[in-house]
Order: sequence, then structure tokens, then C-alpha cells
Amino acid sequence: MSRLTHTLAVLTTVAALGLTTGCSSVSEVGEASVAGAASGIASPDPNSPFWVDPAGPAAEQIELWRREGRRADAALLQKIADQPAALWPAGEIDPGPTVRAATSAAQAEDRTALFVAYNIPHRDCGQHSAGGAADADTYRDWIGKFAQALGDAKALVVLEPDAVAHIVDGCTPGEYHAEREELLGEAIGRLKQQPHTKVYLDAGNPSWIRDPGRLVEPLKRAGLETADGFSLNVSNFQTDAVTKKYGLQLSGDLGGKHFVIDSSRNGNGPLPGAWCNPPGRALGTRPTTKTDEPALDAYLWVKRPGESDGTCAGGPAAGQWWPEYALGLARNTQGS
Repeated sequence: MSRLTHTLAVLTTVAALGLTTGCSSVSEVGEASVAGAASGIASPDPNSPFWVDPAGPAAEQIELWRREGRRADAALLQKIADQPAALWPAGEIDPGPTVRAATSAAQAEDRTALFVAYNIPHRDCGQHSAGGAADADTYRDWIGKFAQALGDAKALVVLEPDAVAHIVDGCTPGEYHAEREELLGEAIGRLKQQPHTKVYLDAGNPSWIRDPGRLVEPLKRAGLETADGFSLNVSNFQTDAVTKKYGLQLSGDLGGKHFVIDSSRNGNGPLPGAWCNPPGRALGTRPTTKTDEPALDAYLWVKRPGESDGTCAGGPAAGQWWPEYALGLARNTQGS
């Protein structure tokens, strides 16, 4: 997310509605971030099904800190650089080059590339991630280019974090609800035309829409039936246990629909009252499809650890790399 459009009126509304548990922060990346690898930095698990971007921000930071003599800090950041994290192609430009670069690299390793499609019109209703496509047709064109670039590669796409939850909580004005649900359904249909693409429509997190039953009909209207499942906890800090319980309840209400969990920064759980760059957090479960729960398809790092949630707690603009926060996440994480 590269822009901040808060106004006093928006802040007042957000505080009144308790919406601060929702806002996802976009990590918009360009083709360069997946094209010019930082050689020898990332060391992905050879048994992981997911592709690791060798030129991600953590890998680049490691290279810089090694040159500066910060070898201990660089070693800690390896905990981030070695793990697969989703790419969030920028909404303002053609996503094709970024998506093709990643899928091409992933295909060469016979791995699955992870993506987030985050460009829905009226995105984030004026909060930290405000923006999105100018109108419905612009969005259709963007998602079409995104899908086309996936080709026949193995890919997993988390579709539009917060979009459905912001319908449910009322943050997105009612006049946009029907269009949003239509666009989400169309996006699922278009992405699923690609033979090896899995799509998970976002459903917020357990601390936001506390009764998962409220999500059922909006998710259905948004085309969830034709998706592979739904995603939870994107850019948030709810624990695996809490999120899995919530996901299983929602899955049951949806006839057994599968789901994925963003575990990128939930190692220490949430900090009460703070979702935006909370201190003292830690990396969570490494990305894996081994979940010991049939309905839970994977733990993923959807939010890229170390990228800011917004200009809060001393952070840079949302989506920008914040090396010291990344270092804190790594330092607070037990094990290698």
C-alpha cells in the first residue's frame, strides 16, 4: 500500500465501528523484485511446495547488512528470506510482468507461486490501504491480465483481503456491495480458468467479524462456491489455534469449504488494541500444506514479514519494507 488517505472523519468512523482489526496492508511489488536475484541469500526448504522469491526485501537487506558488517542481524533475517511469501502485484500498473516473472521462476523449480490480488474498487474504505481500481471495468481488465499471466503454472491466489468483511461490517458503503460481490465472483471465475491456479477468497479474521455466520451469505454471493476456499488472518496476528477454530466453524457453515491461514506474523499472537505495526510480535508457522486438519489446506505467509502496516508506531507508509521491524520479528522468533 503506497498511499494514506486518512481524514478525521474516517478515523472517527473507524474508531466508532472498531474496524482497526481489519485493514490489510498491501505489499505492492514490481517485476524487478522477482527478476534480479540476490545470489546465494535465500535458502528455501527443498521439500517445500512453494516458491521463494530470491530477490525479496529480506534477501536484499541481508546482502546490505553483510556488507555493512551487521552479520548477526543478517543471520537473523535469514528466517524471513528462506520462506515463501506472497507477492502483491501493484494495482496501478499491468500486473502481467510481475506475475509472469514469478510463475516462470516457480515453474523452473516445479513449485507453486503465491500471490495476492488486491485492487478491488473502493479498497479499504479510506483506511491505510485506500485505493484500488478506478472502476469495475478497470478492475476486470486488471484481473484479466493477472490471470492470463499465470498461464499453466502452479499458483495460489488470495483474492482481495478485507473486501467481503468490509461489506459485512458496513465500512464499504452499501451502494458498492452488489458490484463488489459481482466483481469478486467474476474474478474467481477468471482466475479458475487457469488450469493449475487455486483461489482463496478472503474472509477477514476472528477478531474482526466475531460471528463467522455473518460472512456466509456475502461469501456465497461473491462466488465462493467456485473458489477453492477462503483465507483468514491476512496481515493480522491472531494465533493459529484461534484462527483454525474460527475457520472450521465457518467451513461447517459453508458445507465443508476449505481454507488457508496467514501465519506470517502470529507467533506471539495479537497485541490487544493494536493491529498496526504492534511491537513484540514474532514470525509464525512456516508455510506448509502439512496441517493435520483436512479442511485447512495450508499455513501461508500472505503478508510479507517486515513490510509496514502503515504510518503508525513509527513505521513507513504501508507496504514499504521496514528492516528494523523485520529484525524484531526474527529476533522474537524461537528456533532457526
